[in-house]
This record gives sequence, C-alpha cells and structure tokens, in this order.
Amino acid sequence: MLRNLVLNIGCIIFGFPFVIIGIDHFIDPSWYEPIVPEILGFPTFWVYASGVFEIALGAGLMFPQTRQISAYGIALMLVVLYWANFNMWVNDIAIGGSKFGTNWHIMRAIIQVLLISICLIIAKYSSKNSFSSD
Repeated sequence: MLRNLVLNIGCIIFGFPFVIIGIDHFIDPSWYEPIVPEILGFPTFWVYASGVFEIALGAGLMFPQTRQISAYGIALMLVVLYWANFNMWVNDIAIGGSKFGTNWHIMRAIIQVLLISICLIIAKYSSKNSFSSD
C-alpha cells in the first residue's frame, strides 16, 4: 500500500514536467526548432508532434491504468528525442540564444540515461503482476 502511494505521488511529480514541457512546445515552438535535425525537414511539425507525445505520455504516467505503457513510451521517446540533443551538440547549435559546451552535453546525456532508467523502473513496478499487499 505504501509502495503504491509512493509510486502514485512519484509518477505525478515525474510526469508533470513532461506535460509542462510538452505544452511549451506549442507556446514557443521556435525555441525547439533549431535542434530538429535538418534531414527531417518541417521542424515546426516535429516540435508539435513531440509536444503531443510529451503531454500525452506525461499525463499517462499520472494514472495507474496507463502508467506502464506511458513509462515505456517516455523511455522510447527519450531515446528518439536524444537525436535532437545530439544534433545540437555535434553541430554546435544554439537553443534559446545559448550554445553549450561539451561538459553540459555530457551531463545532458547522463540525465537522459537516468530519465530512461527511471521510466523503466516505473514500468516494472507498474505492471499488474508486481502489485501485492505491502
């Protein structure tokens, strides 16, 4: 019971920033557009599409019924979206008017791995088979 409470509160806290950042993709898409890899084309489309996924999956974490699939979805989304972060690093692209050094990009990659790991842990503990009385 305590584990479920901690999981529920933790997932709300963890999911909320994804929702906020997803909403920001619609409020200020021009902030995100420079890091969309050129090969994809249509940067505004990709910013909006990723915003939809961030909102939907972040909100999905907040509900036990959709938590596991949302956690796996966010992990996959973070892997895919790292392409934009890597593009920013390799091509020294400014975002929000700022360019970042190698140490910042390495820290960003470490954080990305940490976030993916948290999602996989959430998915594991959200499976129907893992719930039992504490």
